[in-house]
Amino acid sequence: MGLSKKEKVVAVLNSLNTGDKTAISYINPEKYIQHNLAVGDGLSGFGEVLQHAPPGGFKANVIRAFEDGDYVFTHTEYDFFGPKAGFDVFRFENDLIVEHWDNLAEITPPNASGRTQLDGHTEIVDSDKTEANKTLVKGFVEDVLMNGKSEKITDYVNAEKYLQHNSAVADGLDGLGAALKYFADNGLVMEYDKLHMVLGEGNFVLTVSEGKFGKGDHVSYYDLFRIENGKIVEHWDVIENIPARDTWKNDNGKF
Repeated sequence: MGLSKKEKVVAVLNSLNTGDKTAISYINPEKYIQHNLAVGDGLSGFGEVLQHAPPGGFKANVIRAFEDGDYVFTHTEYDFFGPKAGFDVFRFENDLIVEHWDNLAEITPPNASGRTQLDGHTEIVDSDKTEANKTLVKGFVEDVLMNGKSEKITDYVNAEKYLQHNSAVADGLDGLGAALKYFADNGLVMEYDKLHMVLGEGNFVLTVSEGKFGKGDHVSYYDLFRIENGKIVEHWDVIENIPARDTWKNDNGKF
């Protein structure tokens, strides 16, 4: 039996630690579409980044990895020009990686509930509920985050068990409400304008969205949700600013 798509992605990320050249064979050398706008397209762009690694190299510790059809998505602790938390999405064709998206953010101190950007549940269960859970999360993003229907939040979120890993937000709906009030009181924005991707495996679902944050910066939102008994019970995220067009190192766009 050959490696699964998920195992191939984990091997590629672990090669940052080991220097294992075998993992590069899991990427299609003729077609590698790069959506990290700081990296050039193709394998040559990937190689150029590696050439600029610090003396100790880059490091990657894959905390969570999931597979959804031709897609694999991961939640990883990086040492990549400094400590970072990141989500990566890889698309496969004919068992080779042909496309990559990601969102990265600096590691921050634990939030008011003592949770970090990366700790929490990791076990994948309820594989038979993948599609139902993706539908649930899509509804939450569209109803609550995009269209501001806050009265529907308890249709999607378990208010008693909601664990929050955003560094600025505490557990529960009270923590979320306090964060939203702070934004409103200080003239800040958190707008979700477009949902680009919904991927899941079992009780975990990742969404990739586009919007505005803070003082109106154009951002990419990556949100990972854990679902239990038909309700969201845990949330991780990475918000990354989308750089000005004239600084992009590829023409593929963030999404």
